[in-house]
Amino acid sequence: MNGRRDYYEILGVSRNASQDEIKRAYRQLARKYHPDVSTEPDAEARFKEINEAYQVLSDPDKRAAYDRFGTVGPPGAGFDFGFRDPFEIFEEVFGDLGFGFRTTTRRRGPRRGADLRYDLRLKFEEAVFGCQKEIEVARMETCPECRGSGAAPGTTPVRCGECGGTGQVRQVQRTIFGSFVNVTTCPVCGGLGEVIHTPCSQCRGQGKVYAYRKLTVNIPAGVDTGTQIRLAGEGEPGERGGPPGNLYVVLEVEPHPYFRRHGDDLLVELAINVAQAALGARVTVPTLEGEEQIDIPPGTQTGAILRLRGRGVPHLRREGRGDLLILTRVEVPTKLTPQQRELFQKLAATLGGESVVEVRQPTFLERLREALGL
Repeated sequence: MNGRRDYYEILGVSRNASQDEIKRAYRQLARKYHPDVSTEPDAEARFKEINEAYQVLSDPDKRAAYDRFGTVGPPGAGFDFGFRDPFEIFEEVFGDLGFGFRTTTRRRGPRRGADLRYDLRLKFEEAVFGCQKEIEVARMETCPECRGSGAAPGTTPVRCGECGGTGQVRQVQRTIFGSFVNVTTCPVCGGLGEVIHTPCSQCRGQGKVYAYRKLTVNIPAGVDTGTQIRLAGEGEPGERGGPPGNLYVVLEVEPHPYFRRHGDDLLVELAINVAQAALGARVTVPTLEGEEQIDIPPGTQTGAILRLRGRGVPHLRREGRGDLLILTRVEVPTKLTPQQRELFQKLAATLGGESVVEVRQPTFLERLREALGL
C-alpha cells in the first residue's frame, strides 16, 4: 500500500462490501467530516481522504486495480490518480447540497431572477365580482444606464486574467501518490469570469437599481382569501441573461357585515317573529345585487334553510354561481304589551298546555351540512 491507509479501512467496510454498502458508509462519513459542520481539527483532511477512497472503491475498474496492485494503476507506471474535487463528489451523491453545506464554486450560467410577493387586501364585493387594482411594487430592476452590464457606458467587462474567464481557480498538488486538484471560486472575479474596471456610476457595478413600479392587477370574479395571482416576469431581473422572476399577488378579502362565505355559496341569517313563522309572510332579504323579496312558508322553524339559486359567488374557473342560503331564526319576544300578552294567552288556551316528547329532528348544523352538500 506504499504507506498509504487502506481505502476499505478509511470507509470502514470489508473488502467484499457491495456498492450499496460502500455508498452508505461514504454518506455517513462525509456528513460527519464535512468542513462546514465538523469540529474535528483534521476534518478537512479526513473529508478529502474519505472522498479519495470513495472515488476508487465506487468505480469497478479502479477498485479491481486497487485490489490487485494496491493502487489504481500498475506499479511503476507513474499513473496519475486525477482525483476530482471532493466537494463535487459530495454534491453528486447528496444532490443539490440539501444539508445546508456550501459549494466551493459558483455557477456562471444564466440565473433566473427571484420571485416576489405582494399582499393585496380586497373588499368583499371586489372579490366576488372582480375588479382592477393598481399596486406599487418595490423591486430591483435592470440598470437603465448600463443595461445590466455593471460597466460604465462606453466600456465593457473584460475577461478575468486570474481564472481566464472560467470563474474557477484550479490548484494542482503533486505528491508521490499522484496529482490532486483543488477547485475554488476565483477570488478576483467572484466566480463571474469577468472583471469590471470602470463601474457604472448609477448602479455601482451591480447591474441593478432599486425602483418602484406601478402595475395593474386584473382580479377575476370569485377569488377568496389565499388566492394567488401570478404576474409573469414582474419579479427580480435575472442574472447573466437569465429570465426575470414572477410576482405573486396574494389576496386577503375583508369580511362582510352579514354575508358569510362557504366556498361559492353565501350564508345570511334572517330573523323573523313568531307570527311570520307561524302564518308565513313575504319578507325582504339582502342579496349581492340588492334587496329581494321571498316567501316564508307557514310553520317555519328556527334553523330552516331557504335557498336562492344562482345568487351566490361566481365560480372562479367555470360558468355559473353558487347559491344564497337564508338561515331563519324565530325571535321570541321578551317583553310584551298588555294587549300582546292577552293575545298570547288566548292562543295558548287553544294550543293546550301539555308537553310532548317528539321524535328527534335534524339539528340546525345537520340541516346546514345537508344544504351545503357536506
